[in-house]
Formats: sequence, structure tokens, C-alpha cells
Amino acid sequence: MTEKLLRPLRTRPWPERWLTRVLGAALSAAAYRLCLPWDLRNRPETADSVVETTPVTGLGVVFLALILLLLAAYFGHRDALAWPLLLVAVPPATLLYVSLRTHPGPPDGFANAWPLAWAFFTLLMAAGVLVVAAVARQFRADLVDEELSLAHRM
Repeated sequence: MTEKLLRPLRTRPWPERWLTRVLGAALSAAAYRLCLPWDLRNRPETADSVVETTPVTGLGVVFLALILLLLAAYFGHRDALAWPLLLVAVPPATLLYVSLRTHPGPPDGFANAWPLAWAFFTLLMAAGVLVVAAVARQFRADLVDEELSLAHRM
């Protein structure tokens, strides 16, 4: 059973391949929805307070990062290098974009800064996913066999 779960997806039948990919994208979107609140705006602690608090917790961000990195390692090991980026990083980046776009901040001068925040966090997610996927790809047995056969031909 473990061998079937870790075998490269290109060797699997196309329904299994696409079902696995759709499930991975759904898991990354669900992880985002579970770990981060939908409305990311800062709020005052009390009605007359000037101190703001954020609904985003450090624990939620850590759990989201761990889940996304585990999914990136799994798909990096099983699939081509571009698929982890599409399956793991794009759904949370899309949900983050929609969340920031539909919940504008207060008119305090930083209301239009959300595109920069979105670009930064999307770049951060994409870079992390690509690095982890590339490292996990190095542990594929079929790539090791191909490299050995190329080395013996020279």
C-alpha cells in the first residue's frame, strides 16, 4: 500500500492521477480555511481602544505552513516539479487574494497596501513549496536509477 502511495504519478492511470491532484488542491484550500480566518482585518480590542488586534494567530500560520510543506513534499516526490506549485500554493494564494479583496481595510492610508501583502505572502508560499518539492524530488528512486544509467553510458 505504501509503495502505491509513493509511486510516481506518471506511472498511475489517469483517473487516479487526477483524483490525487484534485484531492491535493482541495486539501491545501481546506488547510487555509481551517488555519486562517476569512476576514484578515485588524480590529480594535474594545470599542474605544486605539490598540488593534489581528484575528491571525501564530499557531494558525505555523499549522498552515506545516500542512502546505507536507503536501509540497508529497507532490514533489510523486509528480513533476510544476504540479506542487499549482496544487499546493495556488489555492491558498487565491483564497488570500479573495479574502483581502472582499474585506477592505479601514481608510487609514494603508487600505490600498493589500496587493503588496498578497504578493509578498504568495511569493513566500510559492518559494517554500518549490524548495520543498525540489528537495523531496531528490528522494525519488526512479530519478536515481535514471542518473545511474546516464553515468554508466558516459
